[in-house]
Amino acid sequence: MLLRLNYDNPHPKDIQFIVDCLKNDGLIIYPTDTVYSIGCDITKPKAIEKICRLKNIKPEKANFSFVCSDLSHLSNFTKPISNSLFRVMKKALPGPYTFILEANGNVPKLLKQNKKTVGIRVPDNIICNTIIQALGNPIITTSLHNMEDDILDYYTDPEVIHNQYHKLVDIVIDGGFGNLYASTVLDCSTDEIVVIREGLGSLDVLN
Repeated sequence: MLLRLNYDNPHPKDIQFIVDCLKNDGLIIYPTDTVYSIGCDITKPKAIEKICRLKNIKPEKANFSFVCSDLSHLSNFTKPISNSLFRVMKKALPGPYTFILEANGNVPKLLKQNKKTVGIRVPDNIICNTIIQALGNPIITTSLHNMEDDILDYYTDPEVIHNQYHKLVDIVIDGGFGNLYASTVLDCSTDEIVVIREGLGSLDVLN
């Protein structure tokens, strides 16, 4: 189904409907501060397997990010980080960045794979963050690539997304047009921050 939400003030009943869907192994397509993404509850193995089948990837090969509403969940999934890296993250987030950090022992249990690193996102998007806060834990996510267009890498129109995916996911959330550019990916799993992909987020946060 296509569910239209008011970006500035999403209705609590709609948010609860989405949360109930996620808690029942549902898949959603939702807006972020970059591109539209597919997500599910991080604690639901069946839902994670569904995303893997939808994306045609093996669970042990999947590179999912954990989408959080703030940095309070960080220690649940990552090894301790330096004060200098924490300052960079505080400056950049919420915003269009993915920070790749060393994973702790909880990540392999959740993903059923021996992952050494995990991507952390805190989008600057009211709808996305309201859903995560109501759910009470992060969402596992992967970007929604446009398979139909040779020019555009990502879908921007939620109605087009719904036409393509309504049989594959439970809810497509219409939060307005999405962005054409993905997040900036920064690998912080070693002592030096490495830019994996320069996306929407400015590299000025590293200065």
